[in-house]
Amino acid sequence: MENPISNSKRGKTNRPLVLAAVMLAMFMGAIEATIVSTAMPAIVSDLGGFTLYSWVFSAYLLMNAVTVLIYGKLSDLFGRKPILFIGITIFLIGSILCGFAPSMEALIIFRLIQGFGAGAVTPIATTIVGDIYTAEERAKVQGYLASVWGISAVTGPAVGGLLVQYVSWNYVFWINIPLGILSLIGIGFYLHENVEKKKHEIDYIGAFLLTAAISSLMFLLVEGGGRWSWDSWQVIGLIVFFLITISLFVYHEGRAKEPVMPFNIWKERSIFVANVTSLTTGIMLIGISSFLPTFVQGVMEQTPIVAGFTLTAMSIGWPIASTISGKMLISLGYRMTSLIGGVALIIGSFVFVTMSGSSGPLWAALGSFIVGFGMGLTSTAFIVSIQATVSWQQRGIATAANMFMRNLGNTIGAALLGGILNNRLANYLSGNADTTGEKLTVDSTTLLLKEEERSNLSQSDLELLQEGLTQSLHWVYYVVLTFAIVSLILISFIPKTNKGSVS
Repeated sequence: MENPISNSKRGKTNRPLVLAAVMLAMFMGAIEATIVSTAMPAIVSDLGGFTLYSWVFSAYLLMNAVTVLIYGKLSDLFGRKPILFIGITIFLIGSILCGFAPSMEALIIFRLIQGFGAGAVTPIATTIVGDIYTAEERAKVQGYLASVWGISAVTGPAVGGLLVQYVSWNYVFWINIPLGILSLIGIGFYLHENVEKKKHEIDYIGAFLLTAAISSLMFLLVEGGGRWSWDSWQVIGLIVFFLITISLFVYHEGRAKEPVMPFNIWKERSIFVANVTSLTTGIMLIGISSFLPTFVQGVMEQTPIVAGFTLTAMSIGWPIASTISGKMLISLGYRMTSLIGGVALIIGSFVFVTMSGSSGPLWAALGSFIVGFGMGLTSTAFIVSIQATVSWQQRGIATAANMFMRNLGNTIGAALLGGILNNRLANYLSGNADTTGEKLTVDSTTLLLKEEERSNLSQSDLELLQEGLTQSLHWVYYVVLTFAIVSLILISFIPKTNKGSVS
């Protein structure tokens, strides 16, 4: 089947303007990640509930991870344009609601809605680029797309810090509205596709089983060892439920006519390795971006703007690497480019493991930059490799499958690492309770995140909370380093030459 975009009867697609609209949509998704991370200390100190901290990320990432595959499949069936329209609209509704959230619980529910729409944005935007550009042009253009993450992240934390400090955290959600509307206009007027109209069978059962499996896994990771002990009936029940639903999902997908996850594309070794590595790097990514601002503000006692700067460094490294990866892919090939990226991930993670309250924000920013550089090399190599390996009919789902694995990594990471942080912090505070007259809990950590509240703490309480947060976050970063090592080992299994290789 020919490419229905380049052969549309409805008009000629304006590639530069469609690329601009697609970059705006991705900018909206990217700025969301960095701005919310920067604003979270302010949100949690305003709405309360430090124990629910990781749920604000997990709720968004859960719906994003679950829907990304469904949107990818729907875009292959009905065309990219209508599905992207639906996704952006739902995302904007969720963003408006998040800004009005009266409590942490309400914010988590609205983040579910936002994530439900966000699942369409990145995979379909990336797929559209794969459709309208040739294989030779893709490496360079995917570099442009990756640079969006850099631009958004350079501005995101800075804008987020300014909004939090001088206006209100609510605006970190509302800033998406004009971006989304401009993107809808560009795609609506300038993207023309002629998708063959035929009856399709949508895999509702597969979508339901996937949602049930990932939801139970997320609850298990967030609450296991914290609210529920590992040998409690709740945890055992969730483990059994997860195993049953994931097994049924795999079984069903093998029999479905138009599966939401066609496992046949995983038989290509380069795609299999890229997808599994995207899972492990996704866990790393969320571990750094979710908790670094808390460390910089709570332990290093810096402002939201400085905390945002440490995350910005990651997003400067990412597009620099993505931009040069176009040339590296041609001269070195997928495998060597990815291996260099894998080594950078380990070096960056090691910087975080050695970080302390006295290290200063520049040390935190250095670790961010190196990890971002590694992410830029690996993610660009994976996407270009995958899109060169499959046909148009499977490009949407193949791209979405890779995004799904990274989002699943983000979801697992937010839950797993959030659980580790809460668990280690609770253990530290209860083990050192006799050193202070006041009973401190995990939620007491919110007192570190605002200067005026921090200054009201006694010296012993301040030191106890900061030391507890430092030690707990070190556990998180040891896990991040472990996943960096696993990622490099996985990358070494990429074939030296693979189908669709640019080298």
